[in-house]
Order: sequence, then C-alpha cells, then structure tokens
Amino acid sequence: MKPPRLTGLLAGCLALALTVFADSPVGQFANHADIGAPAIAGSSSHDASLQHYRMSAAGINLWGASDQFQFAWNKIKGDFIVRARFEFVGHGVDPHRKLGWMVRSTLDNDSAYADACVHGDGLTSLQYRRTKGAVTEQIVLEIKGGDVVQLERRGNTYIFSSARSGETFTTGTLADLDLGEEVFVGLFMCSHNATVKEEAIFKDVRIIQPPKAGYVPYRDYIGALLEVLNVHTGKLETVYSSPEQFEAPNWLPGGNGRTLIVNVSGPGPNKGQLKTFDLVTKAVAPLDTGTIGRNNNDHVLTFDGKMLGVSIHTESEGGRSVIYKLSATGGTPVRVTPKSPSYFHGWSPDGQWLVYTGGRKEQPDDKADKYDIYKISAAGGEETRLTNTPGLSDGPEFTPDGKYIYFNSTRSGLMQLWRMKPDGSEQEQVTNDEFNNWFPHISPDGKWIVFISYGQDIRPDEHPYYKHCYLRLMPITGGKPRVVAYVFGGQGTINVPSWSPDSTRIAFVSNTDGLK
Repeated sequence: MKPPRLTGLLAGCLALALTVFADSPVGQFANHADIGAPAIAGSSSHDASLQHYRMSAAGINLWGASDQFQFAWNKIKGDFIVRARFEFVGHGVDPHRKLGWMVRSTLDNDSAYADACVHGDGLTSLQYRRTKGAVTEQIVLEIKGGDVVQLERRGNTYIFSSARSGETFTTGTLADLDLGEEVFVGLFMCSHNATVKEEAIFKDVRIIQPPKAGYVPYRDYIGALLEVLNVHTGKLETVYSSPEQFEAPNWLPGGNGRTLIVNVSGPGPNKGQLKTFDLVTKAVAPLDTGTIGRNNNDHVLTFDGKMLGVSIHTESEGGRSVIYKLSATGGTPVRVTPKSPSYFHGWSPDGQWLVYTGGRKEQPDDKADKYDIYKISAAGGEETRLTNTPGLSDGPEFTPDGKYIYFNSTRSGLMQLWRMKPDGSEQEQVTNDEFNNWFPHISPDGKWIVFISYGQDIRPDEHPYYKHCYLRLMPITGGKPRVVAYVFGGQGTINVPSWSPDSTRIAFVSNTDGLK
C-alpha cells in the first residue's frame, strides 16, 4: 500500500515547522519554536538595546507524557551553567503557569528532560522526566517566588539554584539523570492552559561554559565578559566579551565615566598588558607602561585620576610583584616599593600614600612569607606595617574622606571585612557572616561598599578563578549586605576599585569558555 500523499496545506505546515526548527535564532539562542504543537502559538523575541528576552506561550501542563511549551535553545555538549532573572507579565490565569531553564534530550514532546522552573504561585522546583514518555517527577526547593533561576550541569548531575533578587541562592540537586552528552538547553515557558497565552520577560541571561576538566589554574584560561551594573536600579549589561582572559576593570575619572582600564591575564602575547576600553565606541587600546615586566590585576588610579599605581612581576626580584607608579595616560613607571612581593590596592585621597599587601618573612629562616598590610610614601622610602595578626590581611583601600582604610582579613576564621585608621589603629570587624568576603570597594560618594563573596567551599585565604560567587552591597554605615550580582568568576572579577565616578555603577568581569 502506498503512503497517503500530503495535502498542499499539510505539506506547507510541515515545511514551515521544519524551517522553524532548522534556523530561527533569537539573541544568544540558535533556535526557538513551540514544542508539542500548542493550540495557541507562542513566540520569543530579543531586545538587543535592553539585552532582554520576551517570551509568550500557551500549552498544557508539563507533567504527563506529552509537553507543550515555547522554547529558545542551543545545543550544548558537556557541562554548563545557565542563569537568568525573570518577571511574568500581568497577573496570569493559571497559578501553575511556569517558566525557567530546560534541558532536553530531544525536541520530541515526550523527551526525557530536566527543568529549573518557577510557577505563577511561586512554587520553585527542579522537574524531570527520566526516560522518554515517562511521567514528570520533581524536587521542590525551600523557596517561594524566586525570580533568579540558575541551572548547572555537572556530568549527569543537575543543580538548580534560585533566589529572590538581592538574596543568596537556595539549591536543589538531582543526580544520575542521563540526558546524553549533547543536549538542547534554553529558556522555556508554559501557560498550563491550552486556551490561554502568557508572557514573561527574561533579563541578565547568561550561558556559561566552565573550564574543561583537567584545567590548571594560572596556566589555562577561559574567556571573559565585561559587565556594567547599576547597583541602584539593577540594570545589568554585557558591554564586551573576549576569548582572551582579561581582569580587574576600574573607571577613569572624568569623561562622563566612559573609559575603563583592564589588564590582560593571558594566555598569549598580550599577557600582562594594560588596556583601555571606551564604553561608547567599544574601542580597546593598549596603555603604555614602558618596558617594565608583566602587569598583574592590581592597578589603581589616584582619586583625581592623574596617576596610576601598578603591581609588576619583576624578573630582578625572581618574578615577585613590585609596585610602580606612572601617569594615568601611560609613560615611564617609577618603582615605589623596595621590597617584594608587594601587591598594590589603594591610594590615599591626597595621593601621598600607597597601601598594599606585602609578603614578608618574620624570621630569616621562615619558609613562607607572612602577608599583612603596609603603607608607603608615594615618593618611596621605608614601608610601615599596619596589620600584625594571625592569618592573611589583604585588599586595603582608603575611604574618600581619608578617615579609614577598609581591608579583608582571616583573623577571625573566615575571610571578613575590617577597617582601621590610616595609622593602623582601631581595627574593627565590619562583616561577620557565613561567606568569605574580599576586596571592599567604597563608592566615590563614600556611602556604599561593594565586595565579592565566596562560599565556604573556597578556602578563606584564597580567591581563585572560575567559581560561583556573589557581588554584595552594603551601606558604609553598616547593615545586612544584599546581593547585586550572581557571578561565575572570582579572581579578577572585582579586585580593584570598580565604581563609576557618579557612584551609581560598578564594572566587573565574569567568565565563560567557548567565546569567539
């Protein structure tokens, strides 16, 4: 018996469906389409100016053996981390409308899958179908109404993290779900009602590929994103990306806050170079630091923006770091610190003093350096030790009024923020929580502190590359810090003063492999 011939209408619909599945890019996603043929068509669009996605969808519940939803996806091999912030549009009809991230073995409507989803009534769960055609199961997270959703794959383990904006993550984990090496990964939405179309907006969408297994820190590197965040409105933008690792953005004063300085950390011939980045033209240009050695990520401008202090790995010191100063526009550097290793972190407001972290042997026969905070005249000379307690003290930075130096220290166990008078007196703890807090940066108006926080899976005395961390903000008068950015990064993310001159924005670096 011959198969029936397709009618013209049916053939046209099939051709259209195949075309949609073949190539319908939207923003960062290679394709988007309705899965499972819902009665009301959905859509996905991308606003490049806002870096937002808008998605509409109908569809029956994602639970039984057949799914209906709108999907915007990429095909990804190996491990990944995907993250977004969302908001439903309108009050909605069904309390179980849902959205989030989904991973599927295939685009069939009964495929095995896992999703990290939030429902209209706030239910937050990691849902999954272990095999093709099976009924969905779920792990419910102990949070309601999270608007930040992150899904991470590590082999056959899936980790769903969700938070209400400003708070830290609540996490659920699913092990032993085999969806295949190459999977379909993307944003999804389902109205839970075949006769209703719902809408949502997705912001801060990040698709992250961590380093490949076996990578060696400080030898192997992945790509970087330069991000700018308004800490008061929450607006987050990716302004530049590169497969070449760069780090530590800080803002040049003046010029309406349009120019940043970053350092290239490698690999390749640009390793150790300082570069400027123009936020308006997106132009990248080298900053001349003369013939001295390799710059690291400790470059800080004076408060008036005229001078630049840098830490340089110096061959004459066995590759250890030494601090130099030079014009902010580039030129011939002048050595400031006679001893090494010295890692620069801050100028006094009048430009007369430098504060830094120094590694010094307390006894001639000590095998390891003891790291404390020192200050030295900008003209050079003898250094003055400001901290002398057990553990590591690091990251010193003056307040704009010159009354205090903020820093971080492990003296109380975890890495926490501290402050002291410029002469080292009256040292007092500023934060005391479950995180390892590094690099306090004070806003130019003197009202806010932003810093990076690692979890306790990281040693208190380390701030490594390529880890989950938070950027948190707190008033300089004290109070509970709130999360302003959820970041995959760490070393180089925000090592230097990173505030815009008007105290509204911060610049930072996050990381992902696979950039071109």
